[in-house]
Amino acid sequence: MVNIGIVGLGFMAATHIRALRQVPSARLAALCNPSGKRLNGDFTGVAGNIGSSEAVKVDMSSVKAFTSYKQMLRDPEIDLVDICAPTLWHRDLAVQALKAGKHVLCEKPLARTSGQARAIVKAASRATKSFLMPAMCLRFWPEWKWLKQQIDAGQYGKVLSARFRRVAEPPGWGADHFLNGEKSGGALLDLHIHDTDFVQFCFGKPLGVFSTGYSKFSGAIDHVVTQYVVSSGAAVHAEGSWAMSRGFGFNMSYTVNFERATVDYDMARTNEALKIFVEGEQPRIIPISEPDGYVQEISYFVDCIQNSRAPTLVTVEDGLAAVEICEAEEHSIRTGKFRPCRRKGVLFQQG
Repeated sequence: MVNIGIVGLGFMAATHIRALRQVPSARLAALCNPSGKRLNGDFTGVAGNIGSSEAVKVDMSSVKAFTSYKQMLRDPEIDLVDICAPTLWHRDLAVQALKAGKHVLCEKPLARTSGQARAIVKAASRATKSFLMPAMCLRFWPEWKWLKQQIDAGQYGKVLSARFRRVAEPPGWGADHFLNGEKSGGALLDLHIHDTDFVQFCFGKPLGVFSTGYSKFSGAIDHVVTQYVVSSGAAVHAEGSWAMSRGFGFNMSYTVNFERATVDYDMARTNEALKIFVEGEQPRIIPISEPDGYVQEISYFVDCIQNSRAPTLVTVEDGLAAVEICEAEEHSIRTGKFRPCRRKGVLFQQG
């Protein structure tokens, strides 16, 4: 059994609690929140843009409550620290946990800046007995996992083009954090980074990006459209936004055109969300019955810990690279120019 302590008790904490309840080898052992809020285990009223809306209530009789993060780190029963706190705190929380000998699952983005993310990478490299995994859940999301399998298998030929879209109204929770671009990085870093990471997962780190976008209320980039230049030559782009008008809700979708097939996913179609169109065949609905990406990422990481195997499906370096690409996208938006992500065969790093 892997004992998990969660720090930061907002929407993502509630989401992770729902998920780990479906992982037999995971046990919620502690909750930590310096403000003391929700340390009674009652997450009623906490909601987000995806997943169940059912209230989460934790029986605290077997779960420890901490207002002191350092005190939780000193608890020998805690094996894994799950960082669900606001982005601005990720670096310090992750580094402290690694130094304390804890495994770390860190919600995206890995850090507010690539400089902060590199500090986490450095600390992770020095932690000989601990693993850190960025919670890039899209790599584990059933429909996206299925897509990656099709790309790797090559059954339908190479990818000619790919479009990813993740758009929403402004977050209705955590306004002090999310709607302050200095803290959150706006939709670019907090929401669009999912698709940026998935692009690099499928096609490798882009050679460069050309992005357009704008700020609507956070002061950071609230809407972004990016064209990625990838080594395969495929035409790849993604749109991310939380600048839609109130009432729009949330939607995620993708369309990928292979040489011999087109696959299309749109969550708005519910039970018919994923479709494939193959030359010479009738269009088909692809049924997906796996647990969601949150369950699968926690299950995967817990298995890595139990088997003393560093995670490879998503690494701390992947988390850093996703932040670097997003920074390149922001630079492109600000300047109106193409921004390289690599220079002379070396991954481009921005401070």
